[in-house]
Amino acid sequence: MNTQRLRRFAAVSVAVISIAGVAGLAHAQMGGMSGMSSEHTTMVGGAAMYPSKNIVENAVNSKDHTTLVAAVKAADLVDTLEGAGPFTVFAPTNEAFDKLPPGTVDTLLKPENKAKLAAILTYHVVAGTLTTQNLLAKVKAGGGTATLTTVEGAPLTVTAKGDHITLIDAKGDHSRITISDVMQSNGVIQVVDTVLLPG
Repeated sequence: MNTQRLRRFAAVSVAVISIAGVAGLAHAQMGGMSGMSSEHTTMVGGAAMYPSKNIVENAVNSKDHTTLVAAVKAADLVDTLEGAGPFTVFAPTNEAFDKLPPGTVDTLLKPENKAKLAAILTYHVVAGTLTTQNLLAKVKAGGGTATLTTVEGAPLTVTAKGDHITLIDAKGDHSRITISDVMQSNGVIQVVDTVLLPG
């Protein structure tokens, strides 16, 4: 009897453990599925950009945009770019800022140059959500060029060669969109390779 009881106990224990294991695995799989986002993300600077987050919430995670984020904070534009918008932001990478003359960024980040910094940054912002499709349509409608009015007030010129879009600033310098249509909850980010200057 003792042997039979031990065998029954062992069999029941194995069954319970097996059931618990299956339940645990199922729970883990369900948890993994619920943790996976159904959002279509774009990788920028080694981080996923989520359409459900705003421009600032996404930008702070990009390793390629640490200078831009520091500049936005120094110019007190965080609240603006976290606002409802929508905005199109032409976002220069760290390498784009590195193209500026030595010492330019450090000078712009000083408190006494806040207004100038804000002017440069808002020159990279256009009201509305402009995807590459929208920009290409504007270029086509304009016979090869389009003019955008920036939040700063000065215009930006847009040209295209095939699907490659180039922005031309007030000084005549060119900036190319390198990562396009990074959708945000309050607009879109178009990553560019050169800092745009209003003049």
